[in-house]
Amino acid sequence: MGTMTLLVKPMEKRAVGERLAMIASTTLEEFGLERGDYVAIEGENGSRAVAKVRPSFNDTPEGAIRLDEDLRRAVGVSTGDSVTVEEVTVRPADRVTVALPEDLPLEEHPNVRTRRALVDRVLTSGQTVVATLQGTSAAGSNEYVPMRVVSTDPAGSVLVEEWTRITISDTPASDLSMTSGGGRDPDAITYDDVGGLDGEITQLREMTELPLRHPELFDALGIDPPRGVLLHGPPGTGKTLLGRAIATETEGYVRTLSASELLANHPDETEGRLREVFEEAEENAPAILFIDELDAITPNHDRGEAERREVARLVSLLDGLGTRERVVVIGTTNSLAEVDPALRRPGRFDREIEIGVPDRAGREEVFSIHTRGVALAEDVDLGAYAESTHGFVGGDIENLIRESAMAALRRVRPELDLDSTSLDPGVLDSLRITDADIRRALRGIEPSALREVFVELPDVSWDDVGGLNETKARLQETVQWPLSYPEAFERVRLTPATGVLLYGPPGTGKTLLAKAVANEADSNFISIKGPELLDKYVGESERGVREIFAKARENAPTVVFFDELDALAAERGGGPGGSNVGERVVSQLLTELDGLEELENVVVIATTNRPELIDDALLRSGRLDRHIHVAEPDEEARREIFAVHTRGKPLAEGVDLDWLASETEGYVGADIEAVCREAATAAVREYVHDGGDVESIVLTRAGFEDALSAVDPSADEGPGRFGEFLG
Repeated sequence: MGTMTLLVKPMEKRAVGERLAMIASTTLEEFGLERGDYVAIEGENGSRAVAKVRPSFNDTPEGAIRLDEDLRRAVGVSTGDSVTVEEVTVRPADRVTVALPEDLPLEEHPNVRTRRALVDRVLTSGQTVVATLQGTSAAGSNEYVPMRVVSTDPAGSVLVEEWTRITISDTPASDLSMTSGGGRDPDAITYDDVGGLDGEITQLREMTELPLRHPELFDALGIDPPRGVLLHGPPGTGKTLLGRAIATETEGYVRTLSASELLANHPDETEGRLREVFEEAEENAPAILFIDELDAITPNHDRGEAERREVARLVSLLDGLGTRERVVVIGTTNSLAEVDPALRRPGRFDREIEIGVPDRAGREEVFSIHTRGVALAEDVDLGAYAESTHGFVGGDIENLIRESAMAALRRVRPELDLDSTSLDPGVLDSLRITDADIRRALRGIEPSALREVFVELPDVSWDDVGGLNETKARLQETVQWPLSYPEAFERVRLTPATGVLLYGPPGTGKTLLAKAVANEADSNFISIKGPELLDKYVGESERGVREIFAKARENAPTVVFFDELDALAAERGGGPGGSNVGERVVSQLLTELDGLEELENVVVIATTNRPELIDDALLRSGRLDRHIHVAEPDEEARREIFAVHTRGKPLAEGVDLDWLASETEGYVGADIEAVCREAATAAVREYVHDGGDVESIVLTRAGFEDALSAVDPSADEGPGRFGEFLG
């Protein structure tokens, strides 16, 4: 192949740190490259690096190459720049000589981990690589040391093997220094360390890097470049992390500061700090100012004289940034409503980017980032965890991996001799985080995005619901199909149903159905008991309803489950007096269900034993428009319910499920569960009183007969109020 010019794109998160260049398969075929070949990558400033080629996992556009931050730094390019690529021949290295910086003390030379930095890397003469200087302090901290490759044997591009001889030149590299920035800060965060936010990063770079690097583009169009960007979203989603990545990736002046650094006891001092920060940025333009927790400086509510002055000062500073200052201000907040509206207008923070809760693909990226370099067992499937961690933000996933590591340490702790100064190498080599460790840690972590309304959904599937086949089919059509077959709904322009009302006698399985459909649809589950939303103070109940639906939208797909809806949304106009809380709650529910803000991938399931008490406005089309009657089970359904509740229980030979089903006319699912529980209790009682082998414990026909005598059927006679509701 000859040379080709490719556009640099960010590396896919799962391959960061592997020293790979990822190129689209069609581009590889066009230039005759195969997986595992080596290419030399040269930047516009002449810097070169060699990397192994691999086809891209995802849809990398033709004419693009994905490089991680280390390779981009080695070549001297950023995302969006062009590089020249050509195939090279790489041979094993017999010998490599490197030179260390002049200002590295001689006594520190033996502590430079040169072999660890060079093995498995492709090197060429003149290349600069980074090694670690093992810390000699009590804390054991590491410093990063730049090294210059002086010569290789054979010459050209070579691969350093375990057996390669590595020597340090007696002559130091005169152009290298410990303070020259050749070594990367170990705490530096790059865009490769931010998962699930590729679209948001692209928007942010357009708003910041483009006007700072190429202001002439805006001059040509005759418009002013953006001055402020506001990042908003729940805590833990990566807003502060993005600020740290900008500070690392952006060439030029970047100042990151939190609200606590600006706030002072006296308003004049706070205003002075704000003025100093902006003046410093203007002197060092092009510059980026990153202000974390902006709402702490400029609150929208409960403002006193001091807060009003701070808002006015920040407004005047933003307005005072002329078109030639080339300063962009980025702010973050967990609550967009808490930021003063005066700042959210054109010319100030006029670009608002939501940093939301990651979806399944985003969570998998975050998992791959936080498990880099982590010792994982072979049974760990990151994709499975990404599938099951709804509502988890980046901070939750980081905490999950940390707690999983602690679980692995507790598992091997009995084998450790804590009094010894050294640990058994065999224990260290075998230490791995297993699937069981992660599952154990997962039980103790609640998702931040759903913390106030999170419900641990039991592992309920359709197999745990006996009978009710028609009901299950209608629920699948309403809840599961829009998520599983969105292309079919788009084809016929069918808008998925917003809400479902399950009604029927107590104990027929309405709540169980709601849990099963949420679990089978792989959705978040927010469960609300009707009375718990009612509050005597004006506005509190409505605010509770608004917050629930806001959480549901943020964490879609979500099933919002209202149990005992009749207690929450009774018929309005019941009479004068009282606080009319119920009427206000009904009005708020109507607004949320079909208001201006669309419920996308949010389904409301409500249950009631008294459907005639629910306000008619909630039951019309576009709201709770699917009415599903969960009736008393017939004989065939009762047999299926008995099969569910006797699953795994030892039954005596005389126990016949068909007989049980025929003897339980009028029993609902809860009654049948109680019968099985009573029969199992009788079996245990007999074992405790008579003794014997535990393996001989079985549920007998006599035990079931006694249980049927003890448990009365709870179903009402005749259709009753449900027949009237069905009309």
